[in-house]
Amino acid sequence: EDYDKLSGLIDQVPDNNSLLENIASKCASVGMCHEASRALVKSNKVKEAVDCCVALNQWDRAVEIAHEHNMSSVDELLAKYAAHLLDKGKVLDAIELYRKANHYIDAAKLMFKLAAESSEIPSHALRTKKLYVLGAMLVEQYNTHMMSDRSALDSLIHTNSVSIEDSRLIDNAWRGAEGYHFLLLAQRQLYEGFTDAALRTAHALVDYEDVIPVETIYAVIALTATIARSFGTCSNAFIKLENVENEEARAEYEQLAVEIFTRYPPRDSRAQKIECTNCEGSITDYGNTCSICDTKYPRCIVTGTPLTSVHFWQCDTCKHRAQETDIVSFSTCPLCHTLIA
Repeated sequence: EDYDKLSGLIDQVPDNNSLLENIASKCASVGMCHEASRALVKSNKVKEAVDCCVALNQWDRAVEIAHEHNMSSVDELLAKYAAHLLDKGKVLDAIELYRKANHYIDAAKLMFKLAAESSEIPSHALRTKKLYVLGAMLVEQYNTHMMSDRSALDSLIHTNSVSIEDSRLIDNAWRGAEGYHFLLLAQRQLYEGFTDAALRTAHALVDYEDVIPVETIYAVIALTATIARSFGTCSNAFIKLENVENEEARAEYEQLAVEIFTRYPPRDSRAQKIECTNCEGSITDYGNTCSICDTKYPRCIVTGTPLTSVHFWQCDTCKHRAQETDIVSFSTCPLCHTLIA
């Protein structure tokens, strides 16, 4: 049979003609999904067209038809198609599917899962940061979509349709990207010889134990503190490292601690202080919280230092901040890499 000519008949046959179903059946029998579904849609059998696409494993076409005709089962189809892609290990395809369907939170969850898996490999820190940034960008797209779609916003307000898990994900969308940004920044500062700046930035990592492996955090702090000759800070980091689960690594850390602290007493040679602008207190020990009023200052994403000034630059996308004098040499945001206007 000449299936090319058969498919060409679809445009010639009038709508709802019984011949369209016959054409669809013959096309489906040889795997011509697009032609079969087109014939069924033209005969006003949208559900049958979707079922045909699913049967032929053409999920993207099924979702496309369901979206075009506002079928109520589109979310169910999306979930099934995404599961199908995930079973085949096509995580990025599943993310793209959800993104195109405006299911940004589902896409972000998958992206954050990829980032968490990447974080298990210490040498993949940059890749992990990029994945966390992409996940956060998807959440930002969700926020933009909700604000622009009045009906979706009204539904959210009146039905409280966002789960606690999703609400937490939205509120902490940039947390993973922040943690890995400061990890990479501390390492870069250390290699460039700015040991005090590196130690201050490394201290920021303590707030991200839920994102960055604990061993990685305190290994960076211990190394940086040793080079900065802040052996009190180094000792505190080794206390954490001597409690890691890996017995072999724990023994190595214990031996290294003995070698260091038999030569150097566990105390810091100098303490960094920044005046708190909210009271007469100060921010000490490389932290970003006032010791008196407990004011917590955001960190500059260029230097890692606390931002105590009321004048600062803020990224339009990720809303992170930097000293105005530090950001002038950048053409993109150091954290989310959005172009600076």
